[in-house]
Amino acid sequence: MMASDTPPGMEFTPGTTMAVSLSGDDADDLRRWWEQLADGGTVTMPLEKQMWGDEFGMCVDRFGTSWMVDIGQPQA
Repeated sequence: MMASDTPPGMEFTPGTTMAVSLSGDDADDLRRWWEQLADGGTVTMPLEKQMWGDEFGMCVDRFGTSWMVDIGQPQA
C-alpha cells in the first residue's frame, strides 16, 4: 500500500484520492498488467521512462479504480 499527496499540476478531485500501486522489476508482468488495466479505461499518464530511471504510468480502469504502475530497474 502506498499513499501520496496530489502533485503540483494535477487536479484535486475529492472522492478520487486513492490509487492502487503496482511496482517491481518484472517488466513483462507489469507491462501485461498495465495493458489489461488500461484496456477500456483512461490513461492519465502513459507508461514510459521517467527521469528517475523507472518506467511509470497511471490509469483509471474501466471500473473507475485508479492505478499507478512502476517498473523498476533490476537490482545488480
